[in-house]
Amino acid sequence: MSFRSTLVRPVTYSTEQPFQVQFPSQAVAEAVKIRHDSDLKVVLSRIGLTHTRPVLVVVGGASQLSQADFERVRSLFTTVLAPLAERIGAYVVDGGTDAGVMRMMGMARAESGASFPLVGVLPYGVAIFPGQPAPQEIAAPLEPNHTHFVLTPGSAWGDESPCLAHVASVLAGENPSVSVLINGGEITWIDAAESVEEGRSIIVIARSGRAADIIANALEGNSTEQRAKHLVSSGLLQAVDLESSDQLESILHGILA
Repeated sequence: MSFRSTLVRPVTYSTEQPFQVQFPSQAVAEAVKIRHDSDLKVVLSRIGLTHTRPVLVVVGGASQLSQADFERVRSLFTTVLAPLAERIGAYVVDGGTDAGVMRMMGMARAESGASFPLVGVLPYGVAIFPGQPAPQEIAAPLEPNHTHFVLTPGSAWGDESPCLAHVASVLAGENPSVSVLINGGEITWIDAAESVEEGRSIIVIARSGRAADIIANALEGNSTEQRAKHLVSSGLLQAVDLESSDQLESILHGILA
């Protein structure tokens, strides 16, 4: 057998035509590749997202956390976010990759046996599909416990941020929605700004590190970071300490239910 015949050629998908992503675990997710001018309501209905519901958006990262803080962040997903989404029948929307808070969300859904739709939104040009080669060095694999993926135009992280925020708004319709911001780097700032642009409240998890802590400090008037001060000026942000899971659950339930 020649070397050429053993090469794995990447699969390409037609824009706006639904397709399925099958993972080695045998889990199957519905997916669609969109255009900048796609009618999101129509396209989302093609992958089975036909009804509006309350929406929980999760943005951020999980980098540079101590092991103790990592476990505390992870517990927010298993004891608060996944159970709450299941209880109220919410959509959960995040970045869809097998890393950081997206991995935590997927694992929490799987471990709890939950059935809420978990929708990942990310650029097509940086998504690694199961059994396929990475399209570029910065690409990341899809998280295998997500139920749906919306692949946006773009080949850089952050290209998806406006669409992620808008997908959440379309899925919510007249229902409430809220973002939870945990840790996070540069892309998290963009995601936060897009949530504010959509008029969505943001719960910032203080003491989870990086962007979240800078914003939490700004909420207390203790930051000179202009991006943070601008977000705070929207009046849409509030902070909850990493240790205050009961408070987080109460606030989220009050908003979404």
